[in-house]
Amino acid sequence: MTVQDLMTLLEGLCPLSYACDWDNPGLQVGRREREIQGIYVALDATETGIRKAREAGCNLLLTHHPLLFSPLRQVTGDSVPGRLALELAEAGMACVSMHTNFDAAPGCMADLAAERLGLRDSVYLEPVEDGGIGKVGELPEPETLEAFCRQVKEAFRLPSVTLYDGGPADRKISRVGILPGSGKGEIGLAEKLGAQVYVTGDMGHHPGLDAVADGLAVVDAGHYGIEWIFIDFMAAWLREHLQEPVPVFQAPFGLPSRVV
Repeated sequence: MTVQDLMTLLEGLCPLSYACDWDNPGLQVGRREREIQGIYVALDATETGIRKAREAGCNLLLTHHPLLFSPLRQVTGDSVPGRLALELAEAGMACVSMHTNFDAAPGCMADLAAERLGLRDSVYLEPVEDGGIGKVGELPEPETLEAFCRQVKEAFRLPSVTLYDGGPADRKISRVGILPGSGKGEIGLAEKLGAQVYVTGDMGHHPGLDAVADGLAVVDAGHYGIEWIFIDFMAAWLREHLQEPVPVFQAPFGLPSRVV
């Protein structure tokens, strides 16, 4: 199997046409004709991820977040993206990223996150073709906000979340919005779809306060906190759909930051 063969396979799962205009998914580094010896799935292209991929005998790193967002004027060791691109190239490794196309494709990030919370009758928060980014739906039955926060932590294996809320602590909620990654820009969409609580990451102080002022509770589960499900899903999907016996490894669950 070549890098291009893998790209073609992934196109069937999450076509690049689903990606946002500002995004840069697809082949980041490497030759399309290179034969793949092994695939290592991670959320980000990092020095640790590259090292672990090499130790596992992999020559392709498959990530959610693209290594290259902004154009590089020089590919040198003077910047983190340049240094990582050089490290990949010098090791003969390719890097492929499936970002907002994976976020929006049916059955991928938005649907997976909604399923973990058990949402019913859900609709896409921001529709894209026949898929979309984020979802809003109903819980199986109303529950208190405190109980819901526990549910989020259990569903995504998180030690803690940050709650922005100004209402009674014991009130019950039933309609939930969720957008894995950074979702503060879509708060208004969640409100229009009737969400009582909105789960996302990278909220920030002022957007959180503004949401509360509008009557929307926000659970900030972190950027990694929800999107890490890409790793489990993609590794399992590849093992099931690869037509050739290419070994697939995955990065272990590990929050990139902690409260100290």
